Amino acid sequence: MLIAQITDIHLGFDPDDPAEFNRRRLDQVLERLCDMTPQPDLLLATGDLTDKGDTDSYRRLKSAFGRCPFPVWPCMGNHDDRDGFAKLFPEVPKAEGFVQYVIDEDRWPLRLIVLDTLEPGRHGGAFCDVRAAWLRERLAEKPEKPVLIVLHHPPIETGIPWMTTEPEAAWVKRLRETLAPASNIVGMVAGHIHRPILTGWAGLSLAVVPSTAPQVALDLRPIDPGRPDNRPMIIADPPAYALHYWNGRSLISHLDDADDHVQLARYDETMQPLVRYLIDEHASDRKQ
Repeated sequence: MLIAQITDIHLGFDPDDPAEFNRRRLDQVLERLCDMTPQPDLLLATGDLTDKGDTDSYRRLKSAFGRCPFPVWPCMGNHDDRDGFAKLFPEVPKAEGFVQYVIDEDRWPLRLIVLDTLEPGRHGGAFCDVRAAWLRERLAEKPEKPVLIVLHHPPIETGIPWMTTEPEAAWVKRLRETLAPASNIVGMVAGHIHRPILTGWAGLSLAVVPSTAPQVALDLRPIDPGRPDNRPMIIADPPAYALHYWNGRSLISHLDDADDHVQLARYDETMQPLVRYLIDEHASDRKQ
């Protein structure tokens, strides 16, 4: 199973410009995903779909997603608005007043549970008792089928002082306690940080995917909120995406950007001996 992920689109950052920078970056990533072989089975859009939660931006987002030949499943980020989202995406399931749902088809070997970590007026994540109770029920439904947890806010300390999570926050503890009894969770995927981060959390693998919008600069120095120091904060690195490959045993996450890459070698006659050697070696290993 091949799962694509994009995150932190922030459509509508330039509200009066239909051809805004963030839309062009989104289109660049979608073009890459739509043209690739094999194509993803689905696309996750993990929050901050728009910058201000306005209806017009959600309308343009839905139009952009309309080109995709695979289903697109969104979730809420701190820049989103549930009511504005629901007007343009009424088909996306909701439960207990939150945009939380399960993606589960018999033809797919993996079950995905999409969480809603939005708390209006708050930049960081949230996960209340109502959401925890809903998640416990979903995890208990099919304890034998592997599960991938999908959310916007990663519950980790990043080392980037202005874009991080307090690891002992109440919502983080609640999420950890809710997931702990389940033995069939194969990993978690998130966004929010606008950077690629691969780590472990509560015994689970966690892939934080960089954004289609501009990225956050990697700077681990302490920051003084009372003294600006002119450090870079937002950078125009290429728009990015992830491909999560479930091979039946483990989840393998590939992170890439949608810019054209300089090719130093192609699969031609000069590379054929290497390819043949490696494929034969793999086949030999399988027989051992």
